[in-house]
Amino acid sequence: MADAPPLTGVLETALYVADLDRSAAFYQRLFGSRVLLDEPGRMRALDVAGRQVLLLFLEGASDRDNPVPGGVVPPHDARGRLHVCFAVPAESLGAWEAHLARLGVAVVSRVHAERGATCLYLRDPDGHLVELATPGLWAGVY
Repeated sequence: MADAPPLTGVLETALYVADLDRSAAFYQRLFGSRVLLDEPGRMRALDVAGRQVLLLFLEGASDRDNPVPGGVVPPHDARGRLHVCFAVPAESLGAWEAHLARLGVAVVSRVHAERGATCLYLRDPDGHLVELATPGLWAGVY
């Protein structure tokens, strides 16, 4: 296999939601995210730790070409409960559990991974599985 050109990470992660305002409010409360872009009736982009972007798309609102300055973003959409994982420092796990409790967000599962990570699983308003994982989940990655 030929060597691939450099890659610096995953920049955006997308979730498709039934109620854009409700979901954006949930993630803004959960992570303290600032809104980077708001296209009412279609999508909202939220900052994740100043390094990534969580895109929330209204279900069905991006299933056609989207002309933007400089080109066209091809159609995309998804249905069903998706999964997304956010990295958290091991020393902040207790603070995360307290934060979730203050917000009334239930931890639906807690897993102690083979390589030492602890993973907290919760559900967002659309039923997507949201994971908070400490280091040690993936060998050589995190």
